[in-house]
Amino acid sequence: MARPLASEESRESRRNALLDAAIDLWLEHPERLASVAEVAKSANVAKGTIYLYFRSKEDLLLAAHERHVHAFFNALIERANQPEIMNLDGMMTLTLRHIVEVPAFLPLATLVAGMLHKGVTPEIAQAFEQRMTDRLSSAGTLLCRHFKLPDALHGVRLLMQSYALILGLWQLIGSENSICSSEEVAAMLHPTYSIELDDALRSLWRGMLNKDGHDA
Repeated sequence: MARPLASEESRESRRNALLDAAIDLWLEHPERLASVAEVAKSANVAKGTIYLYFRSKEDLLLAAHERHVHAFFNALIERANQPEIMNLDGMMTLTLRHIVEVPAFLPLATLVAGMLHKGVTPEIAQAFEQRMTDRLSSAGTLLCRHFKLPDALHGVRLLMQSYALILGLWQLIGSENSICSSEEVAAMLHPTYSIELDDALRSLWRGMLNKDGHDA
């Protein structure tokens, strides 16, 4: 007798368990990628089960990163669809909560950026980039409802520049392996990631919003 197909809910639950296991293992040992067998053991499933969901350990980590990114976009789109006007303070709070304060978001984003076109299955990488493009387009359009941007393209550019700033500043002064990791440089710059990021993001947004005489 054939086994019944797993429900969509149970498949999603299993998939999330695999993503959680992969992230936990990578945070424990950031110097290397856990093998598929190690992830399976941590998630208490057979090794072959992982291949029902992901083709490789790189695809698995890309999916974990995408889950982080989707959580941010889901929160942003949900907020932007509300009638109350969003201000810059609200945007900063949302960004901190769903990107900066998520422990694995930025280190995993750095890892994925380096392996997206090397270790990840090409069609998986292409599909990921298309989904990100679609989410950016939707979010950029919605931002125009709340901020006086000339058009949706400016909203997309602002989101992309914000992400580049968040990740780049984290790599510079926020991570354990940051460029400014020496005591001498740290004493000179007094870098505090959260404070520096808030100042930099606000400057970026105000500059974009005021470029054409608009106010944040």
